[in-house]
Amino acid sequence: MLAKTLGELKRTYPDAKLKRTVKEEIRANLIQRLKAGDPLFPGIHGYEDSVVPAIVNAVLAGHDFILLGTRGQAKSRLVRVMAELLDPLIPALPTPLRDNPLAPASPEGRRLLAEAGDDAPIVWIEREARLVEKLATPDTNVADLIGDLDPIKAARRGEGLSDLEALHYGLILRANRGIFAIHELPDLAPKVQVALFDVLQERLVQIRGFPVKLALDVWLVFTANPEDYTTRGRIITPLKDRIEAEIHTHDPKSLEVARAITAQEARWPGEVQLPEFLARAVERVAFLARTDPRVEPSSGVSQRLSIALLETVGANALRRSLIYGDPAVARPVDLYRALPAITGKLEPSFEGEQVGVARIAKDLIAKALLHEARERGSDLEAIKPFFAKGKDLELPEGPWSEVKERLGQVPGLVEAGRHLDPQHPWVGAEAVLEALVGEGFLVRESGRFKRP
Repeated sequence: MLAKTLGELKRTYPDAKLKRTVKEEIRANLIQRLKAGDPLFPGIHGYEDSVVPAIVNAVLAGHDFILLGTRGQAKSRLVRVMAELLDPLIPALPTPLRDNPLAPASPEGRRLLAEAGDDAPIVWIEREARLVEKLATPDTNVADLIGDLDPIKAARRGEGLSDLEALHYGLILRANRGIFAIHELPDLAPKVQVALFDVLQERLVQIRGFPVKLALDVWLVFTANPEDYTTRGRIITPLKDRIEAEIHTHDPKSLEVARAITAQEARWPGEVQLPEFLARAVERVAFLARTDPRVEPSSGVSQRLSIALLETVGANALRRSLIYGDPAVARPVDLYRALPAITGKLEPSFEGEQVGVARIAKDLIAKALLHEARERGSDLEAIKPFFAKGKDLELPEGPWSEVKERLGQVPGLVEAGRHLDPQHPWVGAEAVLEALVGEGFLVRESGRFKRP
C-alpha cells in the first residue's frame, strides 16, 4: 500500500530515497544498471562507443548537458530514454511544484507542512510525468519557462502582489524533481536565454523583480543543431558556458546500424516480402544523399528518410499486389513510387536547385541499386550488348507475368539478377537495369530503359 500521509510515508518509505535529489536518483539507478550489465538506453543503435559513454559520464558527474546534432539523430529519443532512469514512483506533496515531503521548495508546500504536519497528504508521481519537454520557439517568453505574477490569484488571496503564493509557475518550475528538456535551444530569444543563467548555475529564479528563492531540484537537458549553436548562430556565449557538457550525436556509421534503426521504427506490411538487397538499397539512398554535393550538408539527411522510404515501398508493393493479384514482393519500381518519401527530406544546395530534388532522388535510387549489383557480382557487361544494338525495353509496373516476359527478352539479364537475389531473380533482373542507369549506360524514362 502506498502511503497517503506524511506520517505513513516516514514509517514505510526509505529515508535515504526521500532525501536524494533527482540527479542522485538517476545516478544511483544508472550505477545499478552498469553493475548488472543491463541495457542503458534500449532502442538506441550506433551510439554504443560514442554518445552513450558521453551521456553516462555526464550523469555520473551530475552535469546538465546539451545534445548537438542534425535532424533525425535520435536527440529527443535519447532524452526520453534517459527519463527511464527515474524511479517508477516518487512521493510528493500535492503542490504545483510536486514538493519533496521533507524539504518543500514552494511557499505552498512549506505552509502545508506547517499546518498539517504528519497529516499532510501525499500523492505519488509516475515516472512519465517527471519529464517535461518544451520545443523552443521565437515567441517563447520568460513567463512560459519561469513564471509570472497572477493578479487574479493575488486578489483572491488578499495578500497583495508581493504574495509568493500568487505566482503562476512556469514549465521549468513545474518540472521540479524531474527532467526539463528544451529542444532547439538557440530558437529562444536572447532575453529568455539570459533568464536561464541563474537556473543553470544556482537553481534560483526571479519573477517580476521578486527574488523568489526556490531550491529547485531539476535536471536540465537541451538539444540543438550544431550550426545554430555557435557565437555566429543564435546562442549567447554565457549560456553556453553554463551548460556543463556538450555531446555530439551523429548519423549511423554503417548500413547494418541504419537497418536496425529502420527495422525498429518502420511499419512494414507483414504480407509483403522484402528482398535483402532492396532493404540495403533503401538505407544506401540516405547514405549517398549525405555525401551528394547537390544536397545541403548543414541540414543533414534524417534517418526518417529511410524509415518513410521503406514504409512507402511496402505500401506500393501491397497496392500492386491487390490490384493485379500478383505475389506481394517489393520491386525496384516501388522505390520510384516512393519518391514523395525522399523529396521532402532533402534540402538541395545551390547546385541541387539547378536540377531539382526529384532528379536527385531518382539518381540516388539508381546509384544505390548499382552499389548492390556490384557488391553481389552481377555481370552488368553481359547485358550491355542488347542495348548497344539500339534496342530498348519498357517495363510495366504490373502484372508480374508481363514484367517477366519483358525481362526475359534481354539475354543474361535474369542470370545477373540471380546474383542479387537467388530467391527472386526476376526482381534482381529489374534491379540490374536500374544499376545500368546508375552507371550512366542507360537512361530511364517512364519505365522505358534505353541508351542515352
